[in-house]
Amino acid sequence: MTAPLNGKLATVFGGSGFLGRYVVRALAQRGWRVRAAVRRPDLAGHLQPYGVVGQIQAVQANIRPEYRWSVERAVEGADAVVNLVGILAESGRQTFAAVQANGARVVAEATAKAGIDTLVQLSAIGADPASAADYGRSKAAGEASVRERVAGAIVMRPSIVFGPEDQFFNRFAALARLSPVLPLIGGGETKFQPVYVGDVAEAVARAVEGRATPGTVYELGGPDVKSFKECMELMLETIGRRRILAPVPWGVAQVQARILQALPGALLTVDQVEMLKHDNVVSAAAIAEGRTLGGLGIEPKSLAAVLAGYLWPYRVHGQFTKSRAA
Repeated sequence: MTAPLNGKLATVFGGSGFLGRYVVRALAQRGWRVRAAVRRPDLAGHLQPYGVVGQIQAVQANIRPEYRWSVERAVEGADAVVNLVGILAESGRQTFAAVQANGARVVAEATAKAGIDTLVQLSAIGADPASAADYGRSKAAGEASVRERVAGAIVMRPSIVFGPEDQFFNRFAALARLSPVLPLIGGGETKFQPVYVGDVAEAVARAVEGRATPGTVYELGGPDVKSFKECMELMLETIGRRRILAPVPWGVAQVQARILQALPGALLTVDQVEMLKHDNVVSAAAIAEGRTLGGLGIEPKSLAAVLAGYLWPYRVHGQFTKSRAA
């Protein structure tokens, strides 16, 4: 149920994306007017049902430095700004440096210029200026730029985000329909702490409404810590399919990634292989300091409680498939 409009406006960069739609809905339900700043407003019509007539508006904006004017226009008159824009693989001018490092800086500069104090920046567990992966370094650079320009900026670092439109469980479930073998990069020992997209959106919304500590970096993870292999096993159990899980040594994965990243869709990149060499879980320091979902008063949903609700199309007979594995 949507609350009465509270007279406040939030600009959400990347508002039409996987996480963006959930953030827009969470803010709209709280009575915020939402300006979804996206590259293609004509493809953001799916956001309209999340609010009442006129509550959600899609505007054109591109956070790459050469389009700074569009960012400044998008934040004009806003009370809060959220930057969710990020990429998993580079493509053309959409590079890690342009989008995740320089783009975050452009958003922060526009926010500061407009005199807006509330800025929430989406980053990722694994953001590190010393990371061997361009992805991790660019996320860290974006964080630094944001915190330097907006003192009270709040950074959210989720682990792998799962939900109906995710590119992790959906991708491997789709592969399981076609292939008898699923690859386990590096043996599948990398640990994740998958976090439900709705919980991440709730954390962002609470930060926007002032329920998070300004200037803080939060690490967001679900209740389950699972290895890559365990994630694949749970996914296969959920869709009722038996598949061979084949370990792929790091060296072989690097060679495969060099080939695959040049193909349309970039199923695997060298950068992603580098990121997989490190566990992706909430740190002990974040837990001790309350910089987690729990610290924000959010009880995270488990994989088991959510996966079956959206992976059923990958079962042999869809929602009518019996529990026996195929």
